Amino acid sequence: MIPSDGPIRIGTRRSKLALAQSGMMQRAVAAAAGLAPERVELVQIVTTGDRVQDRRLLEIGGKALFTKEIEEALLDGRIDLAVHSMKDVPAEQPPGLTIGAAPEREDPRDAFIGRNAETFDDLPPGAVLGTASLRRQAQALALRPDLKIEMLRGNVDTRLKRLQDGDFDAILLATAGLSRLGLAGVIGERLSPDAFLSAPGQGALALQCRAEDADAPWLTALNHADTALCVAAERGAMTALEGSCRTAIGALGVIAEGRLRLTVEMLAPDGSARWRRAGEIAAAAGPDAARDLGLSLGQAVRDEAGDQRISL
Repeated sequence: MIPSDGPIRIGTRRSKLALAQSGMMQRAVAAAAGLAPERVELVQIVTTGDRVQDRRLLEIGGKALFTKEIEEALLDGRIDLAVHSMKDVPAEQPPGLTIGAAPEREDPRDAFIGRNAETFDDLPPGAVLGTASLRRQAQALALRPDLKIEMLRGNVDTRLKRLQDGDFDAILLATAGLSRLGLAGVIGERLSPDAFLSAPGQGALALQCRAEDADAPWLTALNHADTALCVAAERGAMTALEGSCRTAIGALGVIAEGRLRLTVEMLAPDGSARWRRAGEIAAAAGPDAARDLGLSLGQAVRDEAGDQRISL
């Protein structure tokens, strides 16, 4: 169990974005737990996903490589809490671990950053677009099959520098990450979810803990009910679609007028086919019903796609 008087040790990746996100949560945890800031510590952990930068994640084991070493530290008791980007967290939690809270979400949209083009539609024929995301690749090609997609990994600064150096005509990143780094000014266009449906959990953070610590009052105080509801639905869809770096899928929940509306899609990697479903429930139905909605819509999309090629 986490001692009530601290220290509380937060595990985080070492990237600038991960440290910015964990720093936000470090301050929030201290306030929620009534601890002096120095009693909440950041523990930096290098993950396999951080070490291997020259290949797509799908080639080396998927996005779990951004969480595996941190989860091991959590299970071993070397840390008490892990802060992840929700979209990096696999659909199934390791035995003994759970997502204890989902703080309020940032803008979930994708961001377009061009060297000479202000918007995605402004890209000239045959332009080179940089992304490591199979989802973004498929969505871009569905709209613009003339584009040349090239792999782009690395931290945000590295990606922006490669754009500036002329390696790409444009790149796609998450709006939330740029905002948390104070770099929203580089965004040329915040892409509409109608065309670029977000990854499940995009823009949200996951506070992961050991199962026995999930009811800690300071942790539950950090949970944002609407964000958690949307994420539950999106991750339900991800489970049904076996979402990974090998599958191009999107899922986004939005709450308005007391209703949760979820949109789910799967795409062929080359953008040649796209399957999409949407549905809604009363927001008051709760997280379990939201997850069931995601599972149902995800299965409907999967059934519609049938045995067509949907992954690499």
